[in-house]
Amino acid sequence: MCGIALIICGIRFDLSSLLLNSTSALSNSDQLPFAIDDLREALRRRGPDSLGSTKLLLRSAVSNRLPVREIVSSIEGEVKESGCEGDEGNCFSLANGRTHLHTHFSTVPCSSAELHFLGATLQLRGVSSVVQPLIDSDKNILVYNGEIFGGIDIRRDENDGEVLLQLLGECCSISVPDVLSKIKGPWAIIYWQESSKTLWFARDAFGRRSLLVHWPTLEDSQFLLSSVSPFSSNERSFDFEVENGTTKLNFWEELRCGIYSISMNAPGLDGILVGEVQKHEWTNGVLEELIKWERTSVEPKPEDLHISRSKTLTGKCDMQSDLYKLQFLCQHRPVLIALRESVRRRSSLHTIFQAGRHDMEKEFVPVAVLFSGGLDSMIIAALLHECLDLSYDIDLLNVSFDGRSAPDRISARAGVCELRRIAPSRKWKLVEIDAELSTLTFETKHVMSLINPANTYMVLNFILCLWLAAGGDGWVYEENTDYNDEDCQCIKYKSKARILLVGSGADEQCAGYGRHRTKYRNGSWRALNDEMKLDMQRIWKRNLGRDDRGIADNGKEARFPFLDEDVIRILLGFPLWEVANLDQPSGIGDKKILRGVAELLGLYEAASLPKRAIQFGSRIARESNRKNYGSNRAANQASAGSAVIHKRLD
Repeated sequence: MCGIALIICGIRFDLSSLLLNSTSALSNSDQLPFAIDDLREALRRRGPDSLGSTKLLLRSAVSNRLPVREIVSSIEGEVKESGCEGDEGNCFSLANGRTHLHTHFSTVPCSSAELHFLGATLQLRGVSSVVQPLIDSDKNILVYNGEIFGGIDIRRDENDGEVLLQLLGECCSISVPDVLSKIKGPWAIIYWQESSKTLWFARDAFGRRSLLVHWPTLEDSQFLLSSVSPFSSNERSFDFEVENGTTKLNFWEELRCGIYSISMNAPGLDGILVGEVQKHEWTNGVLEELIKWERTSVEPKPEDLHISRSKTLTGKCDMQSDLYKLQFLCQHRPVLIALRESVRRRSSLHTIFQAGRHDMEKEFVPVAVLFSGGLDSMIIAALLHECLDLSYDIDLLNVSFDGRSAPDRISARAGVCELRRIAPSRKWKLVEIDAELSTLTFETKHVMSLINPANTYMVLNFILCLWLAAGGDGWVYEENTDYNDEDCQCIKYKSKARILLVGSGADEQCAGYGRHRTKYRNGSWRALNDEMKLDMQRIWKRNLGRDDRGIADNGKEARFPFLDEDVIRILLGFPLWEVANLDQPSGIGDKKILRGVAELLGLYEAASLPKRAIQFGSRIARESNRKNYGSNRAANQASAGSAVIHKRLD
């Protein structure tokens, strides 16, 4: 899937149950800081196979009798760049695949509300073409952005969204959370349940798919949901700040993970429909435990650390005794198995890849890896090799703002050599994407709209790297190239892989950040565990929404193997001192358990690499500091990384 959106006009919202800092307000489409077409264009930029929209019209009649409401809908459809726009003068409903014209007559005063659903589909499953919004024979409406990797059975020839619509159509209103709580995998959803006149919207428990929300207030009263912020909304918010000399609260915010509903109650005395917003609990006990992120064994005894050290390999396995090898294997094998299965789920090629591809290019590449040559990306690449048929190449996407001198470029080239050593039968393509910040003015402004509501240089630099990597537009060298040969020949290449595997979640779960070492040094094991828990419980807000938007903007789907539900469960089951031991140096104790997995895969060089963030490894942070502050020293004095962007990026 690709992206979804909803705009509601003409409803008064009751937000009291959410304890938000807002009051009941009537939504008004005239106040939108952008047009519906802007939202549609933002979704179209994602390169969907189809883009469609549906308008649902709710009418409430006011008389001495009980209110009467009629539900009608206007269907607009677009497939790729062609299609038809709906006739705004008529009301339509869709039933059994046919469009019927309805004429509405009313002899009593009435008011109407409109719900505009938009759905963009990057189709990766199913044998037949799918156009969202999906509408069933009972007039339920679904727009869905996600993948189901477990919990609900999906056959190889079925489409996730169609199966989900069928299951939701069989639900009463109280059982919708039951269905959504079963899903394993990344997803965001907007669903109209006709029988109960209820709108449902939700985001998976870890926020792996973006869903932005604008809650209505008295000052700004519309209600919107969207996978992405339109470029124009970001520009107009900035203009407001410049003209008024004040900082305006962001129009958008990341929707907090969970399941929400808006029941359309009987209208008030003025005839206006009232929507009561509620948040629902997850009904899956295992999922609830993962959300709480409670680890049983946090603080070790001295003998625990002694045993743990005896299981740590410092080199190749043939240098260790058989007892150490057995202990090491028993310790790390569960993680390896869980990660391998996670990558397998995220790289399985469903029937859609074969449909209509009889004449596809000889070297079709279905899956790529965001690749720095570091520990996380090396593990993902090695496991992808084990899970993907040898007939497919694997693209390794690497971004540099300093050519071959950037640390990530150096480690990526070394990493490819190591991958070729353990998997010589695979064709690895290191796609070297070179960029200069001074030439990316327009692109940088566009990425600003993708990180919205975030607004710091650190986030901008990070997502600009992800955005360039997802674009996949770079250079590749011939196979078995000696990178030390300055005369080696490269050719222009653009990755067409639609699935991009990303290492997000590894540092949060395995103590990979510098601040984890600081917390441990100042407060020992309990402080370290609390910091890691905080990271996991805010990853939806700080990381995953923006990452998803940055990657999806290039027509790619981000998938996060380290954030698979089973991987999270397995890692939580280990004592903290087996996951990381920060008494040991960088490159050994941090992400200790993943370093063991790398050694089991034969990645001995990668197993000892220290953590390096992409903005530093690609050297975009250095270039950004020079551009915006004049030098690295001046930027460091101004804490540039976390500084809010207050000027136009011209």
